[in-house]
Amino acid sequence: MPPGAGVNIALACDIVLAARGASFVQAFARIGLAPDAGGSWFLPRLIGPARARALCMLAQPLSAERAEQWGLIWKVIDDDQLMPEAEKMCEHFAGAATVGLALTKRALDAAYSNDLSTQLDLERDFQREASATEDYAEGVRAFFEKRPARFQGR
Repeated sequence: MPPGAGVNIALACDIVLAARGASFVQAFARIGLAPDAGGSWFLPRLIGPARARALCMLAQPLSAERAEQWGLIWKVIDDDQLMPEAEKMCEHFAGAATVGLALTKRALDAAYSNDLSTQLDLERDFQREASATEDYAEGVRAFFEKRPARFQGR
């Protein structure tokens, strides 16, 4: 993984896979800079303020395994299996119910600033919206017919 900004751009992704041989470095302190590309926002939210401060101020590499343990990334994959695993994930998302996924992302993002009551109202509204889609109807049909759903993104 490239140092600094490359790491922070990866952290902006919904799901991050890393090769076992990768490391994550907030290298900015080595050259007299502060984090950019969202690093100061993502890091404390993903791993907590103490770990974020140490990574940013010490500029020490973090192994992929430790990044996974800390919740910085989703999963470590053997180096030679990284691309096949990423391609498999892309295939999964290409056939997914995209409206439901988009609503899920919006709900998860809102959870950082909402209280529980507000979040429950949002979830209710999103469930209503998702349940009106063709993909939801297909998902229910597929469940009862015991077959994989064929979502269309509608």
